[in-house]
Amino acid sequence: MNRNEKVANSIKELAAEFLNQEASHVSLLTVTEARCSADLKHATIFISVLPATKEAAAWAFVRRNLGKLREFLKEKLPIKNIPYLEVKIDLGEKNRQKIDELLRE
Repeated sequence: MNRNEKVANSIKELAAEFLNQEASHVSLLTVTEARCSADLKHATIFISVLPATKEAAAWAFVRRNLGKLREFLKEKLPIKNIPYLEVKIDLGEKNRQKIDELLRE
């Protein structure tokens, strides 16, 4: 595992820990993946939300708290520069759930 993968994996785990502490638990918000740019200046956090009707609210919540999440990462992540963060809905996970649903029919 290279440094980029290690940092991405650490961001994923720490983001999940942070969101578990901060979220209202009205929906199930899961961090499915994190990807870092080659220079480690940018990181994208992918989330999935159940039920799907709460997706927009959960995405907005995470976006509003990216600054706090970045501060949390500064405390916990042993790297010099913390990447700029963005959040996206994990469409791969969403598609997998849809396929599972279709297969059950």
